[in-house]
Amino acid sequence: MYPDDFLQDKLNERIAQQAFRTLTLNEGKTDFCSNDYLGIVKNDLLQVEKAVSGSTGSRLLSGNYHLIEETEQQIAAFHNSEAALIFNSGYDANVGLLSSVPQKGDTIIYDQLSHASIRDGIRLSFAQAYSFAHNDVEDLEKKLHRSSGHIFVVTESLFSMDGDVCPLAAIIHLCRQYKAHLIIDEAHATGVIGDNGEGLVQQEGWEQHVFARVHTFGKAVGCHGAAILGSQRLKHYLVNFSRSLIYSTALSPHAVATISKSYKLFPSMKKERNRLRLLVQQFQSATFAYEKLSSETPIQGVVIPGNEAVRTTANVLQQNGLDVRPVLYPTVPKGKERLRIVLHSFNTEEQLQQLLYFLRK
Repeated sequence: MYPDDFLQDKLNERIAQQAFRTLTLNEGKTDFCSNDYLGIVKNDLLQVEKAVSGSTGSRLLSGNYHLIEETEQQIAAFHNSEAALIFNSGYDANVGLLSSVPQKGDTIIYDQLSHASIRDGIRLSFAQAYSFAHNDVEDLEKKLHRSSGHIFVVTESLFSMDGDVCPLAAIIHLCRQYKAHLIIDEAHATGVIGDNGEGLVQQEGWEQHVFARVHTFGKAVGCHGAAILGSQRLKHYLVNFSRSLIYSTALSPHAVATISKSYKLFPSMKKERNRLRLLVQQFQSATFAYEKLSSETPIQGVVIPGNEAVRTTANVLQQNGLDVRPVLYPTVPKGKERLRIVLHSFNTEEQLQQLLYFLRK
């Protein structure tokens, strides 16, 4: 065995913090965990026949093909954008965008609860960066005052841990006032927010005021990959400078066919989105023994401070057939450890009541 015992010190730190993670299988349990909000995966709605399983290379070499370009056009048209560029994942999209566009002398200002992929992209950039307090437009304006160069404001439309949405109109107003370029990650809003699942930016009619939108497909869309929406100039730029695109084998035609099929499917799933809204209302109206975060989205948070305490509660739920996962420090701030509960259009009334029963105790 290779002598890699030097890794154990960091692992021991996680163990001491009650934050050690393992991979688990939870087959047969009621799903209150996955991001399959509309049930596209559960109901196996994206079967694709006669699609090639490999792309054979990066987009700039042998990996470009008609279907991926047609699907980019389809996505751009649906989202009312000039262009779209497909990436292999939301992580790749955020890292590729933020590491390549802002330059030395520029400034990035990002919501402090932004996803790890946003933070990692910023770390790879040569621009200076500041966080602003979560959804706090006053703090954002303070940071804008001290910014220089090209300014980029980065946030999410729907936050994956708190289930809240950003104050988009106020942020856009500030970006216009300070001539800042707004980047919005719509990962958890895609398929869920808007009459057709188009996302927050489009629902509120701000498409022409956002520099770049990132829509990912591994949540409600039910497949894999992501797309960056923006101008044709931005697309050309990313093809030339985004390393996570340039140096990655392109998604296979099979993967892209599932994206295209989902984009033909999820906009019509109004019944499922209405069902989600009903479940959210029921959840929010219930009284719990713990702090419940306010959320009008499928992502619901129940705060149980302390890694050990929240894990204990999650284990009780798991033992009773409910797949609910704890979110531990350091993923969330100390004292804000929580159960991250995800509601789905396929969750039954009986399943929801069983969950509520244990949370009331």
